[in-house]
Amino acid sequence: MEPGAASTSLPDPSGDGDRNVPRICGVCGDRATGFHFNAMTCEGCKGFFRRSMKRKAMFTCPFNGDCKITKDNRRHCQACRLKRCVDIGMMKEFILTDEEVQRKREMILKRKEEEALKESLKPKLSEEQQRVIDILLEAHRKTYDPTYADFSKFRDLSEEDSTDLFGSDAFSTFPESVEPRMFSNLVLSEESDESSSMNIEFSQLSMLPHLADLVSYSIQKVIGFAKMIPGFRDLSAEDQIVLLKSSAIEVIMLRSNQSFTLEDMSWTCGSNDFKYRVSDVTQAGHSMDLLEPLVKFQVGLKKLNLHEEEHVLLMAICILSPDRPGVQDTSLVESLQDRLSEILQTYIRCRHPPPGSRLLYAKMIQKLADLRSLNEEHSRQYRCLSFQPEHSMQLTPLVLEVFGNEIS
Repeated sequence: MEPGAASTSLPDPSGDGDRNVPRICGVCGDRATGFHFNAMTCEGCKGFFRRSMKRKAMFTCPFNGDCKITKDNRRHCQACRLKRCVDIGMMKEFILTDEEVQRKREMILKRKEEEALKESLKPKLSEEQQRVIDILLEAHRKTYDPTYADFSKFRDLSEEDSTDLFGSDAFSTFPESVEPRMFSNLVLSEESDESSSMNIEFSQLSMLPHLADLVSYSIQKVIGFAKMIPGFRDLSAEDQIVLLKSSAIEVIMLRSNQSFTLEDMSWTCGSNDFKYRVSDVTQAGHSMDLLEPLVKFQVGLKKLNLHEEEHVLLMAICILSPDRPGVQDTSLVESLQDRLSEILQTYIRCRHPPPGSRLLYAKMIQKLADLRSLNEEHSRQYRCLSFQPEHSMQLTPLVLEVFGNEIS
C-alpha cells in the first residue's frame, strides 16, 4: 500500500466456507485481496481508484468508451478502468483523508503496543518448566497404555521370582521399563455379559484374583513412572520405597480416571473384555464404603477436564508428598513437590483457558486430599482380607509387598 493509501475493508460475504475459492477483482479480473471501498478488488485497482478520487482526475477514453479491462491492459485506458470501478460499486466516500489515515495508523500502533505489553505480562513457562512437563509426559506414555495391550500377557514378576522388588538393593537396580513376565492362563472377564455378573453363591470373591493381577500390573507401571520423575532418583532408596508404597494406590486411582466412563460409571481397560463395574469390584472384597466415594472421586476428576500435562503433574505431586509416614528427607521431597506445584500453577495460567481454569489448581489439590481418604479406606479393606487366609493367598506377592504394612 502506498503511503497514506488506507481503505475501509469489509468482511467477505462469501463466508469461511469459500475461503479456499480464488477471489477475483471486479475491475480487471486479477486476484482480489479483499473488499476495498465497498467492492472486491485487487491491490492495483484499489490504489488506482484512491489516487484518481483524491486527484479528482478526469480521464478520456481514446477509443469508443467501452474498453474491456483485464489484468494485462488495465493501464491502457484509465477512463474505462475508473468507470468500471464505479460500476462495481467502489465509492469515494469510503476513502479516508490523510488525517484519518494518520489517526488510524496511530490507533493500530497503539493497539499493537498494548497487545505486546499484555503478552509480556502474561505468565510463561520457562524452558526448564517445559522440559519437566515433557519428561513427565514421556514417562506417562511409556508406562501407561490405554489399550492395556500387554495386560492379557501379564504375570507378576514376584509370582515366579521371590526377589523383593522394594528391597533397597533390588530397587536401586530396578529396570527402567518393567517388562511383565508371561502369565499363560490369565483370562479376565471372558464370559458373556450374562455370565459375567458372577454367581455370589459360588464364590463370594470371584473377582479377587483378577483384580489383584490388575493392581499388581498397575503398581509396576507406577514404579516405572516414578523413577522418571525429575529429582526422584536423588532421594535415598529408603525414601523412594516409602513414597511409592504409600502413594501407589492413589496414583493407580488417578490413572484409572483415563479409563473411567461417565455414561455407565465403569472402568474399561482397553476393551470390553476388561470392563469393570462397581458390582465386579465388590466381588474382589471391596465394599461400598470405598466404592461409593471412589466413583464420586472419579466423576469429579473427570469433570475437571484436565489436560494430559496437568494429569501427569498431579500424579508426580501425589508421589512426592513429604508428609508420608516414614519419609526421612522431608525437605528434599518438599522442594521437589514445590517445584512441580509451581509448574502446574504456571501451566494452568498459561495454557488452560477459562472458565475451566477458574480455581482449577485448588480443585486439583482437593483431589489429593480425597485420595488420602480413599487410600485409608482401601488399606482398611485390604487388612480385612488379610485376616482370611483363603482370601489373602489370592493376592499377588507384589500386592502383599506394597500393602504389607497394612495387611501383614
